[in-house]
Amino acid sequence: MTTQMTQTMQVSGSLVLGPEGSDGQAGLLTDRRLALLEHIGSCGSISQAAKLAGLSYKGAWDAVDAMNSLFGDALVQTTTGGKGGGGAQLTEAGIRVVDASRVLRREHQRFLQAASDGIADFDNIYTWMRRLTVKTSARNQFFGKVVAIKQAQVNVEVTLQLTGGDQIHAVITHDGLNELGLQVGSEAWALVKASWVILASPEAATGLSARNKLGGEVTRIHQGGVNAEVSLRCAGGNVITATVTNDSVAELQLAAGKTMVAVFKASSVILGVSE
Repeated sequence: MTTQMTQTMQVSGSLVLGPEGSDGQAGLLTDRRLALLEHIGSCGSISQAAKLAGLSYKGAWDAVDAMNSLFGDALVQTTTGGKGGGGAQLTEAGIRVVDASRVLRREHQRFLQAASDGIADFDNIYTWMRRLTVKTSARNQFFGKVVAIKQAQVNVEVTLQLTGGDQIHAVITHDGLNELGLQVGSEAWALVKASWVILASPEAATGLSARNKLGGEVTRIHQGGVNAEVSLRCAGGNVITATVTNDSVAELQLAAGKTMVAVFKASSVILGVSE
């Protein structure tokens, strides 16, 4: 005898916010990141806020770097030193985002409840919607606008200007250009794996042929058993992370505040757009 169990389906979801033109696929301001902002505002410490938001210390720093990079204005301002890795506070922009998110979360819950009550045949619709969700494992995710397209016989070079003014060059195929529907003025995401990024001194970087060279200051070094993740804040405010060996950290004498250049090939950049 088989017993069939039935469940009442209900619409649920998380709130994702981002700068104008973004679609939230990179999870810029998810519920958890919004909670992290609120806790930073209340306790003034990233380490304590990470615990309260259910994030690792590294995960919290990654979230702060992403939010400060992809928003026009920094949301969190940090200071080095002190117990627990230094202090942190919300900027005026961060406070506005937190205040707005509280209102939006309330309205968001009202919308979900209304949608759950009003959608017929929800089981099938939910299955279709699940197919539209996409996640990426790329460590570096940047949002910007296409400012130049150079078409050659084989490939196409697309220049993407990020928030803050930094530029990234990507080489894609003609088919890729057509499939993405890119043109000057289009908005797109640039994805770059941390393992594809090379760190070099400003002097050494001039002798490298890679198309992308983003200069900036080292903001954080997270070392593991063999490799380390090194985050670099570029001139435009964007943060890019590279995976290097611990030996390279020592050889390059990497430390917070040191000026370095993040170097990566245009062919290492993956472009994506919102549907």
